[in-house]
Amino acid sequence: MPDLTLFVAPMTCARVPTIALEEIGVPFSTELVRTAANQQNSPEFLKLNPKGKVPTLLIDGAPLTENVAILSWLHRTYPDAGLLPPVSDDLERHRQIADLAFFSATIHPLVTRIAMPVKFIEDKALSFDTVRPTGMAAMKPMAAMIDERLANGPWWYGDRWSIVDGYLFWAWWRITGVGFPGDEFPNIQSHQARISERPSVVRAMHREADYIDILKSEGLYRAPR
Repeated sequence: MPDLTLFVAPMTCARVPTIALEEIGVPFSTELVRTAANQQNSPEFLKLNPKGKVPTLLIDGAPLTENVAILSWLHRTYPDAGLLPPVSDDLERHRQIADLAFFSATIHPLVTRIAMPVKFIEDKALSFDTVRPTGMAAMKPMAAMIDERLANGPWWYGDRWSIVDGYLFWAWWRITGVGFPGDEFPNIQSHQARISERPSVVRAMHREADYIDILKSEGLYRAPR
């Protein structure tokens, strides 16, 4: 069994592989990266991930980065955990990769524009008045598409939960927490309530809450706004 260490920061997309690891049920540890102290750009962390980002998964000391790669590796290494549904052919397998990439490459950048607009314009007033509304406007048709898909079942793949649902959970939690009108998309809202009760998600959120308490005690916590 490989030794697994996941580098995380609260509220980031590192929540998604945390949920995956909790779902799998194998032993793993997490390491807090203090982004408010710029620890992600420290020489020590950059040796592991030169991109200076979480999540980063150490597998027997070797780093793997990017959620699509991390989640794909976890699924192939622990197929019995059901992180993705079984497939009958290679095309379906690549469609699952496309679903992960949709959240990583399409939804995630919009989440950043909505939740962290100051990353795009240093002037905070302009960031919140210009970047965030633009991000929300771009997110609405994506949310409508997701909401329509969820009308066919409780989860992204119908009756079967997958880690794609975990990615949606993080993205929706992040944007509605800063004012995105979630009530306009009832199927996603129901999905959010449902997945919040899943044991793996509850455990992942407890880990995150513990790290938030640590950051607060160190004066390094930045609340969403």
